[in-house]
Amino acid sequence: MGLMDKLKAQAEQVAARAQEGTAQVQAKLDAVQAQRTTDGLLRDLGAAYYAEQRSGASHDQVERALAALDARAGQGPTIDVSVTPPPAAPAATEGDSPPAADFKLDDL
Repeated sequence: MGLMDKLKAQAEQVAARAQEGTAQVQAKLDAVQAQRTTDGLLRDLGAAYYAEQRSGASHDQVERALAALDARAGQGPTIDVSVTPPPAAPAATEGDSPPAADFKLDDL
């Protein structure tokens, strides 16, 4: 095998690896885009439900949001519906101001 044949074979291997890498990146990009779409639909559902419960908005918005989510669920992987707990209150630090009432049991 001549030098040119070896170089051609190496170039083909590099091209094949580059195509594999491109396919992996495209798959990851598609997954991220699908997750963003799902997140947006879940946000819309939450907003519609909140508006219904707090502002007296129509239940039709909730039904439309559910229908959109059902359609999305039929297209791909399952939708993650786990609830994230609210963030915890920040802990007191050493530099915080003392409590407003500074008394002792003897003062009672």
